[in-house]
Amino acid sequence: MAQLLLIIIFLSFISLGLPDAALGTAWPAMYPELGVSIGSAGMISIVVTAGTIVSSLLSGTVLGRFGTGRVNFASTLLTGLSLLGFALAPSLLWLLIFAIPLGLGAGSVDAGLNSYVAMHYKAHHMNWLHSFWGMGATLSPVILARIISRTGNWRTGYQTIATLQLVLAGVLLLSLPLWDKVKKKLPSHPIQPETMETATSGEGLALAERELIGPETATAGSKLHVFKTPGLLLALLAFFFYCGAEVSMGLWGGSLMVQVHGMAVEQAGNYVASYFGGIMGGRFLTGFLTFRYKTHTLIRVGIFISLLGACLIFLAGASVAGQLGFILVGLGFAPVFPGMIHETPARFGNYHSQRIIGFQMASAYVGILLFPPVTGWIATRISLTLLMPIVILLILALLISTEAINRLFARKA
Repeated sequence: MAQLLLIIIFLSFISLGLPDAALGTAWPAMYPELGVSIGSAGMISIVVTAGTIVSSLLSGTVLGRFGTGRVNFASTLLTGLSLLGFALAPSLLWLLIFAIPLGLGAGSVDAGLNSYVAMHYKAHHMNWLHSFWGMGATLSPVILARIISRTGNWRTGYQTIATLQLVLAGVLLLSLPLWDKVKKKLPSHPIQPETMETATSGEGLALAERELIGPETATAGSKLHVFKTPGLLLALLAFFFYCGAEVSMGLWGGSLMVQVHGMAVEQAGNYVASYFGGIMGGRFLTGFLTFRYKTHTLIRVGIFISLLGACLIFLAGASVAGQLGFILVGLGFAPVFPGMIHETPARFGNYHSQRIIGFQMASAYVGILLFPPVTGWIATRISLTLLMPIVILLILALLISTEAINRLFARKA
């Protein structure tokens, strides 16, 4: 029964990924029809992300009151209806209106499912979970690219994605009784002092809570403080830089190929699909690699692979090497997000993990909130050719923050 619930959770992450890549793929066809500038996509992203930040910060309260299963269903239904609204929107203003529930629907389910899997399942489950997000994020640009190629109508593409989302919401509705049945049987993973010898591994920064973060944060009644809880600020920065890089690639990668390199919209959609396909395949592969390699090693190698891919895109542009760069960036990003999420209970304790994961989601979405409009402004006022230098700088900042947190917990050991 626990395995069946895990399959339901995986399906939920497909629904979470479906909307994320849609706008970046469809936007080159959308903005001329709507009569707005190319940088207007940044405004839509701001609204979506602001809603997601709000729901992420409230996720602890919402999940505690209604439960992960109910929140999961309601959020998927809300995002499906929002995507249908996108398909019918006659202007930018209506896109911005429908972007509000689209963002609100994503935050709580993202934080809730990540926390649930981090506490009740293992590292390979976390990576496979996020590979299903990659499946949804890969599927939507493929659908949109093919529909735009055949019909020239991006609205039909959004209607198709909205239909898939609503079908998944129906599946989640039928699965609600399963959550209550499985909840009593699933174990959580406590912090065990005897695992200290693996403190620098991804599985394991598993020190006893009091030794790791101090008595003032180890107790159940204590309050978290960003600057006083060791490693928390670094963790938030890592999520900020990672998601800034990830969303910049997903939202503007297609426009870079169309506007700078003269590529057709449908071909650029295939490049975007290659990027998200790299994330999906990489996370599926990482799930197996966690049996043999430490998570912090996989994160480090992944960051270097993504850096190589970003440099290839910058140098090669619209070529076979350029598409390989899209794949490598996605492949390199694959282990980073799920790896950092899964370490949260071991680093900060089970009691605080759900709330900290909510904070981490909020920090991630601040990165998503900030960088799309900045890049959009640069694309409108200067040139979209600066996209890849921005992504390269974000990846370097991610490398610095992850290495700093590794050193901090190594010293704690």
